[in-house]
Amino acid sequence: MLDLSFGANTPLRLSITTQRTLKAMASSPTQDFMDQQKPQQTQKLQIYSNSNNGVTPFWREKYEREAKRYWDVFYKRHKDKFFKDRHYLDKEWGDYFSGGGRKVILEVGCGAGNTIFPVIASFPDAFVYACDFSPRAIELVKTHEDFKESRVRAFVTDLTVDDLCKEILPSSVDIVTMIFMLSAVSPEKMPLVLQNIRKIIKPNGYVLFRDYATGDLAQERFSGKDQKISDNFYVRGDGTRAYYFSNEFLTNLFKENGFVVDKLHVYCKQVENRSRELIMNRRWVQAVFRFTDDLNSSSSNEAEGNRAGSDSVSSETKQNSLNGSLIDSAIDLSEGVAFDMFGVLPSSEYEIIEIKLRGWNFKIRVLSKEYQHTCKSTGLMLWESARLMASVLAENPDIVAGKRVLELGSGCGGICSMVAAKHANLVFATDGDALALDLLAKNVTSNLEPLMLTKLTTKRLEWGNNDHIEAIKEENKLGFDVIIGTDVTYIPGAILPLFATARELITSSESNKYGNVPSLILCHIFRRVDEPSLLSAASQFGFRLADKWPVGVPNESSQSIISKWFLDYGLMNDLPSTALNILLFQLE
Repeated sequence: MLDLSFGANTPLRLSITTQRTLKAMASSPTQDFMDQQKPQQTQKLQIYSNSNNGVTPFWREKYEREAKRYWDVFYKRHKDKFFKDRHYLDKEWGDYFSGGGRKVILEVGCGAGNTIFPVIASFPDAFVYACDFSPRAIELVKTHEDFKESRVRAFVTDLTVDDLCKEILPSSVDIVTMIFMLSAVSPEKMPLVLQNIRKIIKPNGYVLFRDYATGDLAQERFSGKDQKISDNFYVRGDGTRAYYFSNEFLTNLFKENGFVVDKLHVYCKQVENRSRELIMNRRWVQAVFRFTDDLNSSSSNEAEGNRAGSDSVSSETKQNSLNGSLIDSAIDLSEGVAFDMFGVLPSSEYEIIEIKLRGWNFKIRVLSKEYQHTCKSTGLMLWESARLMASVLAENPDIVAGKRVLELGSGCGGICSMVAAKHANLVFATDGDALALDLLAKNVTSNLEPLMLTKLTTKRLEWGNNDHIEAIKEENKLGFDVIIGTDVTYIPGAILPLFATARELITSSESNKYGNVPSLILCHIFRRVDEPSLLSAASQFGFRLADKWPVGVPNESSQSIISKWFLDYGLMNDLPSTALNILLFQLE
């Protein structure tokens, strides 16, 4: 086994502190960076990009092309447990469902039947056509305990493509309900949906509409991420999409397709989470549209008045606790309430993956694959380089044996830190993302024995954040002998803060009693990294490249350090990608 005391006979220039080194670089970009690290100007950097460029054309087309699949997966995962049954329908629109004989109703985008079954329970004479383009949703409707073919006819259709007249007689429907449905359609295809509905609705029939309004909390959260498809149109983490309606857009959309506005209001509801002292605004638009063949002659004064004043907001603001009683309308706005409203992904969005390597068997909870493509937190996933580095440490325990180890950007997995904890004196697993760090702590607790847990600490560390750095120094005043980072170097703006942080936390020669050379080990996919910039940044902070793999650069002091880690050629079988590289840095 190989100890990291390699190069111990090489003279080290450690007679000055990191701060003095940095001051000597006053004319370099490095000094500019450190100037930004003053307490009042702390720059907090993550290992993922904070850009907000929106969805790329490739993904935009993919979301459109595979919209049906995404919703089918949604109903496979959530079944009928996601939305609450809409018992407010009787209160809000009871006058439209009752009177004038038996009503024929079409529920567009019926989902699992949260509208259908409250309607047939409240109005015994009603007959409901129910359609959705998710086959799994229709199956949920048909297998519901209250489903009766004499009351409900459910069928699969895509209203942007299929002709409703193949399922329903023309001009035979009294009421069409569209509840949180139209928002899932691309805005350019919304007219196709309304034109299809026109074929089957009776003259002066009504469309009862409820959907997301601009300014809703969920839209505000989307605006800070790369999930924007077009104006007011966003993709969720699971690939389903949501449009947020302004009054003007909605009024014009229906008017241009043969409908007039009978009623239109925007509602705002405040939802309070007392435990986190958060108050969130949920906004939705509720409207009634009437179909007419002649807009000029049929628009009543009331309808015109409503339309003219459609930019005004009639708000109903109430405060509730999530631990208390929320009316159905608030729950009905759920898009994964925990995440969109309070920044925490529900447990259903995670999956457990099993990782077997070198005698270790980890069960790691990570973000499910279907949510990874839009999630900004790269720390909620497990990357290839972490698997390789964990295998290397498991096969070569002397790399960390008896030493103080720091892992930068551990993410939620932390498998390198957990392997190191078996032989190291102490291990700090760190990350700058709060969600990843919370999940990391849970994964560590569920995978390690109590004895190893006493040696491993999870800690918040945003690179370049003086408060975080000083907090770690308080707990480990001697610094770290080995610092490890896997897949943490692919964001250019994070490279300088990474090396600055490593230099602050790496052990000094004075505190190193055993003559070991403090080392920084970085493992990454080669194609993701600008290596010249990486080496330049390392040099600015007093690190030299001692060795690299697979293309080694051995010298007399290093003697092909990394290649010796692979003397067991079985390690090569643990390579999840042939593009993986390892860089070993030591202090100059």
